[in-house]
Amino acid sequence: MTDPWVALEPGADPVERVRQLRRAHEAFTAVGTVERPVRPVVADSWRRSARAGVGPDGTARVELTDGDLGSYRAEHPLARVMPLVRELLGPFAADGKHLLAVCDAQGRLLWVEGHLATRRRADRMNFVPGARWAESAIGTNAPGTAVAVDRPVQVFAAEHFALRVQRWTCAAAPVHDPRTGRVLGALDITGGDELAHPHSLGFVQAVARAAESHLALLSPAGAAADTLELTALGRDEACLLARGRKIRLSRRHSEILVLLARHPEGLTGDELLCALYEDESVTPVTLRAELARLRRILGPGLLASRPYRLTSGVESDVAVVERRLASGAVAEAATAYRGPLLPGSQAPAVARLRRRLDDGLRAALIARRDPDLLARWACAPWGEDDLDIWRALATVTPTAAVRARLEELETELAAPAGWARPAMR
Repeated sequence: MTDPWVALEPGADPVERVRQLRRAHEAFTAVGTVERPVRPVVADSWRRSARAGVGPDGTARVELTDGDLGSYRAEHPLARVMPLVRELLGPFAADGKHLLAVCDAQGRLLWVEGHLATRRRADRMNFVPGARWAESAIGTNAPGTAVAVDRPVQVFAAEHFALRVQRWTCAAAPVHDPRTGRVLGALDITGGDELAHPHSLGFVQAVARAAESHLALLSPAGAAADTLELTALGRDEACLLARGRKIRLSRRHSEILVLLARHPEGLTGDELLCALYEDESVTPVTLRAELARLRRILGPGLLASRPYRLTSGVESDVAVVERRLASGAVAEAATAYRGPLLPGSQAPAVARLRRRLDDGLRAALIARRDPDLLARWACAPWGEDDLDIWRALATVTPTAAVRARLEELETELAAPAGWARPAMR
């Protein structure tokens, strides 16, 4: 495959491909092994579906109906871009007898529109507004998988996990909040085998990007007033967006907010004290003074006590990277990563979180073996001395420059204590 996210290359025989995929699907559901020619993105999705307990005979369950569905849609951020989505995707769906669908970040379909006869057929498998089409509910499908991996993806015929969906082909792309990077949902085109073409995936992706751009224009009016946005990667002093104010925090206040963002249930004074200070001689009075100063900086009502907690939801760049890593969207996680978390912080809990995030992303990059992603990390300030990354890069991009840098790092690693590199002449 030239593009692993596209279901069929131009010129491929769809009938033969369906036959191969059905055999592979039968083998997987029987013994749990994935045979060729199943694409890696589909194989991974089948495994996630099986781990979630999804059966091939399953049917999507309708979770939102009538008034509940109407009020939820009206309040959802994607409602603001539906006129644009209809304008761009609507004619394509109507002309091709396809369906235009939009789901939320949990895989619940909010809108399903398009050709009337196609909608009637889709109704029989509960591809209807209010139904939950997450991978964990119905298995591999384009909108559910796009949300799960945070990537545009096509799913062709028997690549679907549920048998009753295998007559369909779909292409979907996630839509993100332009301010936070959080996945809001996905746009989807569902129809026949003719959708298994690179152009359909590219088109849906382009509309998703247009929707994000439109949301960015609307964000001053649409921003949630009670949501805090915390940026702490690659900087010693975090930045907080709160109620329209952009606040640059001190290092200690940055550490406190990072920890409170991870614990919405709150932390006691003793828990914060242990998380922040290596020096056991630091007293609770010192911490209370820091928290009092932070409360004045944040403004009234944002920092509560007993336990200490933030009264508003927090979206952080750390959480964005973690979500994308957890879903297998390694490239998107690497894009959102701006450097180590509060790199100068010595707070024990922050140092643990920083190490865990870095190790997880590094391991994913090494496993993915993508030369561009590895090179991006290796050439960043935090990766220029990363021996494991340079070794991985040398296996996929063995250029003279990469080999020279790897040899230099290996020499430094093997040098005895007290050794100093000779001065360059």
